[in-house]
Amino acid sequence: MSDCADLHPYFNRCNSIRVESGCFVVYERSHYLGHQYFLRRGEYSDNQRMIGINDCIRSCRMIPVHRGSYKIRLYERPDMAGQMQEVSDDCPNVQDRLRMSDINSCNVVDGHWLLYDQPNYRGRTYYLRPGEYRRYSDWGGASPRIGSLRRITDFN
Repeated sequence: MSDCADLHPYFNRCNSIRVESGCFVVYERSHYLGHQYFLRRGEYSDNQRMIGINDCIRSCRMIPVHRGSYKIRLYERPDMAGQMQEVSDDCPNVQDRLRMSDINSCNVVDGHWLLYDQPNYRGRTYYLRPGEYRRYSDWGGASPRIGSLRRITDFN
């Protein structure tokens, strides 16, 4: 029902998940670290087959409903430096639309966003809530390469 930085005291293994309402991000390591997986309402009866998660779910974050505008500022260099692009809607291909694929920092001004390391909302997922991310490692990125991004708007 809320964020939990350490799920290990509740269970050792997790082979299925049911999201009864809202949206969540689950992490393979405690304290919101490691691979991230976005889950919306529904049943995930076989984590490995359905969403690629192994049985190690160690933390989760509830995504609050956002009813307003969406805005994210993307920067080509760390510490909000270099070329900046402002986005307010979904972008299936960052390279084609923005002429940049390496995003080293960003500022989420409004809304909650998902970044993907490949175009068309594929690959590793990174959840960003409002705030500054001075380096790609701040959102858990393994590299600055971002292929697509989308707003989190569907909470059903």
